[in-house]
Amino acid sequence: MKGIVLAGGTGSRLWPITKGISKQLLPVYDKPLIHYPIATLFLAGIREILIITSPDDSDTFMKLLGDGSNYGVTFQFGTQKKPNGIAEAFLIGASFIGNEEVALVLGDNIFHGSGLGRQLQKIKVDAGATVFAHKVEDPSNYGVIEFDSDSKVVSLEEKPRNPKSDFVIPGLYFYDSRVVEFAERIVPSDRGELEITSINQIYFELDQLNVKILERGTTWFDTGTAKSLNDASNFIRVVEETSQLKVACLEEIAFNSKWIDAAELKKSISNYRNSDYGKYLQKVLDQKTRKLNVTFEDLIE
Repeated sequence: MKGIVLAGGTGSRLWPITKGISKQLLPVYDKPLIHYPIATLFLAGIREILIITSPDDSDTFMKLLGDGSNYGVTFQFGTQKKPNGIAEAFLIGASFIGNEEVALVLGDNIFHGSGLGRQLQKIKVDAGATVFAHKVEDPSNYGVIEFDSDSKVVSLEEKPRNPKSDFVIPGLYFYDSRVVEFAERIVPSDRGELEITSINQIYFELDQLNVKILERGTTWFDTGTAKSLNDASNFIRVVEETSQLKVACLEEIAFNSKWIDAAELKKSISNYRNSDYGKYLQKVLDQKTRKLNVTFEDLIE
């Protein structure tokens, strides 16, 4: 399975903060926001990733992330000229996807929870799609999913004024390769965007939309507003301080997954020099050497 991180857009809900910088480059406590959705794909076992940014920000993302070799993965980069909708990611990434299954995660979404890695690695979409459902207080800002009394999906709506349900679909989606064909078929909504809900509707009508409720204890942040961005930072800080383990540490996930070895991890440690992040990676390496490798990602997987 391949992965796409959609990190374009103008970040207009965060203006003036994002007038001069991409939202996905803003810090969420001790890491750039983009690290968190990438970590979600890493936990799913995905190692070929296309990162889609706005044209103005592409060089900065390349400088931050490189080609992925320091994580034992491959990063490719694409651009979304205008915020024409989430589903446009599949048109931009058509040649990257090819005939493979693909996971799409939104660049401003953070997922964290016990067993998340196991849950994601079990997903198979040989013929169909898998999305998640999560209950929220204000569903009108999202794609809403309605269930009947038997927990069967009966309708999907994009940002409805009068939601039929409190369940929404967060920004993590898994599709078979037909998603490119379906993205070519849909037309822009009244908002002028190619909606991801339109893609999900096609799979729903084919009776090939698999919906999973996010497991209890899983936290999801859509960091599109100043409040949610701050809430996410505070959450990550509390989790890391109480556990003494880092959330979404890409080098740690790669090292524990055996995508990189101790020599590669040492290179990353030297690049971070005396930062707290570098000191944490040194602890990860030392624990492995002492065969006491109890890490945050181990606990949540």
